[in-house]
Amino acid sequence: MSRIDLFKQHLEEKRAVKIIAGIDNFDIENIKKVVTSAETAKASAVDICAREDIVKEIRSMTEMPLFVSSIVPSELVKAVDLGADAIELGNFDVLYKKGTSFSANDVLELVQETKSLLSDREVFFSVTIPGEISTADQIALAVKLESMGIDLVQTEGHYTSDIELSGARALMDRAELTISNTIELVRNVEIPVMTATGINPTTAPFAFAAGASAIGCGSCINKLNSTISMIATISSLVEIAAKNAVKVAELV
Repeated sequence: MSRIDLFKQHLEEKRAVKIIAGIDNFDIENIKKVVTSAETAKASAVDICAREDIVKEIRSMTEMPLFVSSIVPSELVKAVDLGADAIELGNFDVLYKKGTSFSANDVLELVQETKSLLSDREVFFSVTIPGEISTADQIALAVKLESMGIDLVQTEGHYTSDIELSGARALMDRAELTISNTIELVRNVEIPVMTATGINPTTAPFAFAAGASAIGCGSCINKLNSTISMIATISSLVEIAAKNAVKVAELV
C-alpha cells in the first residue's frame, strides 16, 4: 500500500482528517511540531508549504501522506519530485489578506498549467475552490475540475477585510460559509469534497453532516503552543471523523 492509499481509504470512508501547517508557514520548528502531532494522533495526512528545503526535511521525517500547497505550478511539480504524495492548488484563503484574488478561470488556468508540467508524473491532485466567487461559479468550477480528473476539491469560507469580526463569531461565520459551500458541491459532483476554513472540534461534525468526505484543519492546530495541545486537538478531530465513518457505514 502506498502512502496516499491510506488517505484515499479514509476519503472513501468519509473520515479523512488533513492537518494544515499553512501555505505561508515557513517556521520549520512549528511545522515539525504539527507533523509530529498529526502522526501521533493518527491524522490522515498533513499539508505543508512548497518551500524546497522544508518539503525535503518533512519528507525525511515522516511516512504520513504528505500534501504540499502552492499557487505556483512549478513549485507543485517540484514538490512531487521531492516526494510529495499529493499536491493542493491553494489554499487561497490566507492569500486574500494580501490582496490576491482568484477567479474560476484563474484556477482552471493554474490547474491546466500544473497538469501540463506534471507530464506523466502520477500524483493525487486536490484543488481549492475559491470562497470569494459565487456559489454558481463554485459549482461550475468543481464540475469542470471533475471532468479534468482532479481527485478532490476543497472548500473555504469567504474572507473579506470589509467586515471586522474576531474571536468565536468570526470563526463560526466563516465555518458556516464553508459548510454551506460543501453542501452545494456535494450535491453537484461525484468526487470527494474536503471542508476547510474555521474547522475545529466544534465545527467538524457540521462539516461531515454536510456531506464532506474530509476536513482540513489549520489554525486550530498550528496556532497552539505545545505539542500536547496539538495532539489532543487532532485526536479529538480524528475521533469525530471516526464516528462519522461509523454512521456512514450504518446507512449503507
